[in-house]
Amino acid sequence: MATEGVDKDKRRFLVAGTSVIGAVGAGFVAVPFIESWMPSERAKTAGAPVQVDITKLQEGQKVTVEWRGKPVWIVKRSKRMLDDLPTLDDRLRDPKSENEQQPEYCRNELRSRKPEISVLVGICTHLGCSPTFRPEVAPADLGPEWKGGYFCPCHGSKFDLAGRVFQGVPAPLNLVVPPHYYVSDRSILVGEDGGAA
Repeated sequence: MATEGVDKDKRRFLVAGTSVIGAVGAGFVAVPFIESWMPSERAKTAGAPVQVDITKLQEGQKVTVEWRGKPVWIVKRSKRMLDDLPTLDDRLRDPKSENEQQPEYCRNELRSRKPEISVLVGICTHLGCSPTFRPEVAPADLGPEWKGGYFCPCHGSKFDLAGRVFQGVPAPLNLVVPPHYYVSDRSILVGEDGGAA
């Protein structure tokens, strides 16, 4: 018989050892393969809400954060800035914010949850450039009627400090107001509306 002289214990040991090593090797191959199906950390955070501390934000100051790969501007408006907004209505394309560029809770003249804080996506609605923040009143390059806002250097679109677009410029719509809510008096969460419809 051919099986004479075969050490069965040695054979079992070699089969078991080979099986264990094969299982470990399969795990080393399977884990990265299965993980490749999952979104990367960068992809997860790209759409994740962003919490912003607003305690150090001074009147007239803008802070920029990134949400979904886009700049989001948070501006603390002064009393003068707020008082100037209604005086611009006759020069704006959509002064009452009747378009769909903001959540329902920001469909007001100030386009915000709190009057002094503005939250806007910093992308021009014309061709996607990023406008510059121009809070100064009546600068030489924007004229004596300018009361502060956003100016897009790509094609000259202008927006007021509520992100409402002026008439006669290439941009067809107001700047977008992203979903957001106040976690506390100290911080805003951009990317979620806090359950508000």
